[in-house]
Amino acid sequence: MQPNDLKKILSSGLLSFPVTDFDAEGNFNKSTYIKRLEWLAPYGATALFAAGGTGEFFSLTPQEYPEIIKTAVDTCRGQVPILAGVGGPTRVAAAYAKEAEKAGAQGLLLLPHYLTEASQDGLIEHVAEVCKATNLGVVVYNRANCRLSPTSLAILADRCPNLIGFKDGIGDIELMVSIWRKMGDRFSYLGGLPTAEVYAAAYKALGTPVYSSAVFNFMPKLAMDFYHAVASDNHAEQNRMIDEFFLPYLDIRNRKAGYAVSIVKAGAKLAGYDAGPVRAPLTDLNAEEIDMLHKLMLKQGAQ
Repeated sequence: MQPNDLKKILSSGLLSFPVTDFDAEGNFNKSTYIKRLEWLAPYGATALFAAGGTGEFFSLTPQEYPEIIKTAVDTCRGQVPILAGVGGPTRVAAAYAKEAEKAGAQGLLLLPHYLTEASQDGLIEHVAEVCKATNLGVVVYNRANCRLSPTSLAILADRCPNLIGFKDGIGDIELMVSIWRKMGDRFSYLGGLPTAEVYAAAYKALGTPVYSSAVFNFMPKLAMDFYHAVASDNHAEQNRMIDEFFLPYLDIRNRKAGYAVSIVKAGAKLAGYDAGPVRAPLTDLNAEEIDMLHKLMLKQGAQ
């Protein structure tokens, strides 16, 4: 897929990040991963991100990564595009980009680099090196220690024709407005804060109507219903779902650091698509929290 074609696809609709399935020993479980993708594909997401943040990219080994991406591509071929998560130190991220392209991914999400802080000049070189390593369209994720300024993004836009998207996981409204006003339609813009539904209406008003839903992993109908309410500016329906589901969901998610992924895996298991445990350093929900989530899911009806 050509970068500009991917940019058009990412400019509308709902996106999601499938969890990565592990067995009881914590190894990649290909068969249940396929079943999950086959279940989710018909619900209407515009694109899926394999091995992204919710897919625990940070815990995957280089040996299993290509199989995960290829499995997602093969399973969803002709139904929904697959973007692969890449990240880590610059050379490692570039190597992952090449592996993802070889595996057939239609695009890449560049996750933040590992650990160290970096200057804007350093971030520019990091993103540029990864873009140079692939012909695929690249979406850069502004989050944590990767905080690109509008000026840096303008430099990258000139240097990297295949840098086609910007995903915000910081939530700095002033920065987001500055980027959108400076870059205009050069990028597709994606909302990427954890549990993005809570911020979806505000981000739409900022010129970012597209966002990624982790809840889509286990409540796909609810996630799509919420997206359509945002797209149609149905604030009453948005507020109902926020009050009835998303705010109580946040109460559970916020109990421990790292639960943004753990709660999604718990929800997937309750929905009948067990993805296995999270890998360390994340921890799974306890029995009380799982019961709370189950009751919350049951109130929303069949998916």
